Amino acid sequence: MRSTASFITASPTCPAPVPVTSAHALNNATLHYGLQLADKGLKALIDDHHLRNGLNVHKGKITNRAVAEALGYELVEPKTVLAA
Repeated sequence: MRSTASFITASPTCPAPVPVTSAHALNNATLHYGLQLADKGLKALIDDHHLRNGLNVHKGKITNRAVAEALGYELVEPKTVLAA
């Protein structure tokens, strides 16, 4: 008898057991944001705080608190650097 324990202990982000279902789920979760970026460009980041939260660096300025702290750089608010 062959054990399938490796599937139980596998990383929860590994979609191998259900590749089609996970691809559809990822598409459903991210398509809206991709379309916003395609339609509005950088204005989409100004309009949508979820997209803005994903911004780490813009025009050489660090806009993500964790990245700025880890690298020892000054944090610049995303709205400030996007408006410039």
